[in-house]
Amino acid sequence: MNTTKSDSTPARGWQEKLHEVIYESEKPEGKAFDIALLACILISIFVVILDSVDRLHIKYGDLFYTLEWVFTVIFTIEYILRLICIRKPMKYVLSLLGIIDLLAIVPSYLSFIFAGAQSLLVFRALRLLRVFRIFRLAHFVSELRFLSTSVINSLRKISIFILFVLVIVVILGSIIYLVEGPEHGFTSIPQSIYWAIVTITTVGYGDIAPATPLGKVIASFIMLLGYGIIAVPTGIVTTEMALAAKQRVQGNSACPNCGREGHDRDAKFCKYCGSKLD
Repeated sequence: MNTTKSDSTPARGWQEKLHEVIYESEKPEGKAFDIALLACILISIFVVILDSVDRLHIKYGDLFYTLEWVFTVIFTIEYILRLICIRKPMKYVLSLLGIIDLLAIVPSYLSFIFAGAQSLLVFRALRLLRVFRIFRLAHFVSELRFLSTSVINSLRKISIFILFVLVIVVILGSIIYLVEGPEHGFTSIPQSIYWAIVTITTVGYGDIAPATPLGKVIASFIMLLGYGIIAVPTGIVTTEMALAAKQRVQGNSACPNCGREGHDRDAKFCKYCGSKLD
């Protein structure tokens, strides 16, 4: 066998035909298989959701249970077939889609040991990510990568900001505890910190509220501060998105001759080899 083939290529004979059906969605039989698989995923998720409704569970519980196991068996067989028709199964097992596929079947078997584990079958919704590959929605994948890159680049700044906010809510929660006291519902510093978090995020459950004039002044300050706090992470992510968009526009101009990127948006010729850009 040619050793230059990828790890996902089949080994021989019937495995090659099976590989074409399971992995190669550009072929008619492969696309039919993937569409049928998506239909099974959608129906199985719908069954799990309906089974969580008490009224429907009492009336159709046995039917839902049977359907859940039917789909579990189908997905188990599919998972095994994916393993046996590729040269290096561990590559698939450790891949993102491989892990998601495993999570789609494990909860059913765990339900024999842990009661209620079948509720985790909603993880099957993650298998809908295959729709990007099936229908070749590459531009959606590109946009998802663009968004994830922007968020990852923002994490360090946002983490520092969240740490700063935590310090503020601890201080303000401690102050409101001293001002209001247990008689107004602020029975402890952790309880007061909880109130400060709820207030500064403008959620406002209303289960605890200050009663003294000074407490209301502090609460008003926290509410106004909350609006500014909400805007900061948004600005950080937006800035990173703008930088990523600029880099993406510049990076899209790849030279057809040398393949180098990083040209200006209005560039006509490659700045590395002088060839005309597309």
